[in-house]
Amino acid sequence: MEKKTTRRDFIKKTGLGMGALTLSSGFGNLFGQPLNTEFHFDISLAQWSVRQALKNKTITNLDFPKYAKDKYGIFGVEYVSFFFEKPATNKSYQKELKMRAEDEGVKNLLIMVGREGALGHNDKNQRLKSVDAHKRWIEAAHAIGCHSVRVDAKGNGSREDMLKYNAESFTALSEFAKDFGLNVILENHGGFSSDGHWVVELMNKVNLPNCGTLPDFGNFCIEGKKNDCKNEYDRYKGMKDMMPFAKAVSAKSYHFDDKGNETTIDFKRMLEIVKKHNYSDYIGIEYEGEIMSPDDGIMATKRLLERVRGELAY
Repeated sequence: MEKKTTRRDFIKKTGLGMGALTLSSGFGNLFGQPLNTEFHFDISLAQWSVRQALKNKTITNLDFPKYAKDKYGIFGVEYVSFFFEKPATNKSYQKELKMRAEDEGVKNLLIMVGREGALGHNDKNQRLKSVDAHKRWIEAAHAIGCHSVRVDAKGNGSREDMLKYNAESFTALSEFAKDFGLNVILENHGGFSSDGHWVVELMNKVNLPNCGTLPDFGNFCIEGKKNDCKNEYDRYKGMKDMMPFAKAVSAKSYHFDDKGNETTIDFKRMLEIVKKHNYSDYIGIEYEGEIMSPDDGIMATKRLLERVRGELAY
């Protein structure tokens, strides 16, 4: 398990004493940087990265915590609802999953909920039906020890209509999740949710402390498909828009050059934005590449996150 480097550890390693700290206070440290610049995050694994193994039944949802730890040395995991072999209401299954994670020393972080209707549907009955379906996953996430459920802002209608309908649903879900100590978080996942300005409007309209965002490095296509996007929001501006509300972060990756850098996303620039917003929780690996194998892509993403984290640590 990764150990967080504290300022105390840094002082011990460099031999700086309290006198040096006092002397440098207000003037920066010996390297010309302000003292309060520590940057750390832990690395988690999004289940979507190993979707093929799950679809092929090479591993099961129950295997995932051990698999993440043993295969990749990762101790935080993010689930996808439709990989659960049992319904969201199955308490014994949830108990087993929580026990397996705890036995491995792995932390269950969130469930990404999909295929449960449109929270922004223009038909109120359809919206309410979707809200009720999502509530079951909030209860399931609480049962396995997660801090959040990720939901989508799917639906139909104009920009203003979608804002209104989704705000109603997100408010209802966040108020329900509050009693479970859970967050309801929105990922940029196509449509208006990939428009950073629209997401900010939604967050401000809901205005509840447990309603937030899950900024993804790569999902900023508003219209069109991933490989044929007709209207794409600037990803770096989108990260800046969403980070003030972030309760989780997703490091999307596709391919890497021979120096270990992601070829379509500037990870250092992304993580500089994350650092500026004082985020220090988990960042989840979500490898979606087709050239490298999932194992190679996951490990390449992990190495890049670790390298840039070190470069930005102080």
